[in-house]
Amino acid sequence: MGEKEATDAAEKLEQLKVTMSEEAKGAAGSSSVKEVINAGSTANGEGDDEDDDQAQPQDAAPGATKKKKKKNKSKKKKDPLEQTDPPSIPIDELFPSGEFPEGEIQQYKDDNLWRVTSEEKRELERLQKPIYNSVRRAAEVHRQVRKYMRSIIKPGMLMVDMCETLENMVRKLIKENGLQAGIAFPTGCSLNWVAAHWTPNSGDKTVLQYDDVMKLDFGTHIDGYIIDCAFTVAFNPMFDPLLQATKEATNTGIKEAGIDVRLCDVGAAIQEVMESYEVEINGKVFQVKSVRNLNGHSIGPYQIHAGKSVPIVKGGEQTKMEEGEFYAIETFGSTGKGFVREDLECSHYMKDFDAGHIPLRLPRAKQLLTTINKNFSTLAFCRRYLDRIGESKYLMALKNLCDAGIVQPYPPLCDAKGSYVSQFEHTILLRPTCKEVISRGNDY
Repeated sequence: MGEKEATDAAEKLEQLKVTMSEEAKGAAGSSSVKEVINAGSTANGEGDDEDDDQAQPQDAAPGATKKKKKKNKSKKKKDPLEQTDPPSIPIDELFPSGEFPEGEIQQYKDDNLWRVTSEEKRELERLQKPIYNSVRRAAEVHRQVRKYMRSIIKPGMLMVDMCETLENMVRKLIKENGLQAGIAFPTGCSLNWVAAHWTPNSGDKTVLQYDDVMKLDFGTHIDGYIIDCAFTVAFNPMFDPLLQATKEATNTGIKEAGIDVRLCDVGAAIQEVMESYEVEINGKVFQVKSVRNLNGHSIGPYQIHAGKSVPIVKGGEQTKMEEGEFYAIETFGSTGKGFVREDLECSHYMKDFDAGHIPLRLPRAKQLLTTINKNFSTLAFCRRYLDRIGESKYLMALKNLCDAGIVQPYPPLCDAKGSYVSQFEHTILLRPTCKEVISRGNDY
């Protein structure tokens, strides 16, 4: 009996070994076997570090391959567009997100400090975001166009060529579209004692000279939200103090402006800075004067002068600036009388914003008014713009519209002949929480 039991036990053990080896083969590669092996090696206290070290390169290799593939894919993505030289790519294509750069932010002072952290005012700004974005797009066009123009303006240029180069570039970058986007008013390029509102009419042969002081004042708009911004070009360094005076005075006006600020206080601050400057021209010293009958102004949709004036001398009106208003803060410094009058041939015109229906007798005047309504509405225009859209022999009809009070003429504004006037201007927005100098750039 003892031998038989021993034999049976040996056979059962052999069968068990065979069964176990077959199960092990069947389960090869399964997680259960891996767990068994791992458990075994852990129990033995061996192989932990070796297995990890070996596993890492195997795991890392496919990961590294994946990373390389991702890198290759990212290279294939289109790089963000960069502006050409000269600029030709529309601004909205350079900012595919539809978010345009914010202007310079200045904080309110004193009684308005609470606005910075007011949640209610922040919510008001969130609601106004589409308007802010429109005007920032117009400002970015202005910045890019003026940067290019400053690089190419040289003595000897025909003024009409310079204006048309600038205007065509604005049309391209802003994607001109009827009254939705385009030029806000004619390009002012007034020279020397002419302070404002001069642009060449067709056929004008005026050439820019080395000793000229030119005010380049042009505007852009999106949906009627206007950027009115200007700077002065002078090649002769003797005019530098005159330009510096107006630049500093304009920056002072911007700094002083704010919600509930009285317009007369802004004017007084501007005059104090402006008249602290002197300029020596051809051996004679002049005190720089603020031109007392030129002003900054509030801006409304499709309305370049919206009713409020920002004086540049003391003693102006007591009216206050209000939340949400747009202002053109502009200053004019002169070596002459510091007073301008209308003179020279008129080029600038604008339909009266408040003109109701006025009956016209001349068919040609009616036809011209239809053209003006369609192309410009209440935005300013000049004779060259009428020529460009195919109008001809319109002077009599235009005079008729002016006499009827439907269209207002804006002749050039001139100081004393032989004097020099300089100008700088920015558009600002009195946001609920802060003041934004929308047209600010790296240049001025």
